[in-house]
Amino acid sequence: MLINERHNQIILELQKNPDITVREMAQKLKYSEPTIRRDYTELARRGIITKCYGGAILNINAGAADREIPFVLRENERSKTKEKMGMLASRYIRDGMVIMLDGSTSAYHLVPYLSKFKDIIVITSGAKTAVALAELQIPVFCTGGRMRTNSFSYIGKEAEDAVRKYNADIVFFSCHGLSADGRMSDPSVDECHLRQVMLQKARQKYLLCDSSKLEKTYFYDMGDIQQLDGVISDKPLPPDIARLLVK
Repeated sequence: MLINERHNQIILELQKNPDITVREMAQKLKYSEPTIRRDYTELARRGIITKCYGGAILNINAGAADREIPFVLRENERSKTKEKMGMLASRYIRDGMVIMLDGSTSAYHLVPYLSKFKDIIVITSGAKTAVALAELQIPVFCTGGRMRTNSFSYIGKEAEDAVRKYNADIVFFSCHGLSADGRMSDPSVDECHLRQVMLQKARQKYLLCDSSKLEKTYFYDMGDIQQLDGVISDKPLPPDIARLLVK
């Protein structure tokens, strides 16, 4: 098992059983206790866990809203909600479309709903999304670029230049927060820059935004929802935000 894979497995085990001890973790993953303790030290350095006597605690709580959370956690967080958004998003897709997806877990949950469409092509900045598409035999182009190790998404000039080469019929993307006045924001400047390029290169634009992100603001503004065709969420949008989408 590669180190990153082991770290992801540790995170998943802590999710399932917060009281698991170092000894139990070592037995479960079939590694030595010193190896697991070194993994805990690295995960603590990255701010993902806090070490405590005999074990560790995940730092995923209300006070960690601005922390970059690993994909393996976000993938499972509110998964039913994101599956619902994926189903809703699929209603805007038609056979023969060129579809652009960012590297978010929200876009990742759209993938299973794409297999019913014919002659589509998908462009994505998400490495895990690209693999999931390939497994379904869906033609996929991956942007490449510098990979963010916490999200397995590509960013940077190479990714942005790749996106500029394509013309998409529709783009689905996400962000960390959508303010009451319709501003989309995110902790990652690089992710915002790439998504802004995606918006320029797609004819239809849809934000995937679950209700936990509504009326929240983060470090970097990505744009205003008035430039979009719609916002897809698991619950009705607050009236003030919904009014901004009326054209």
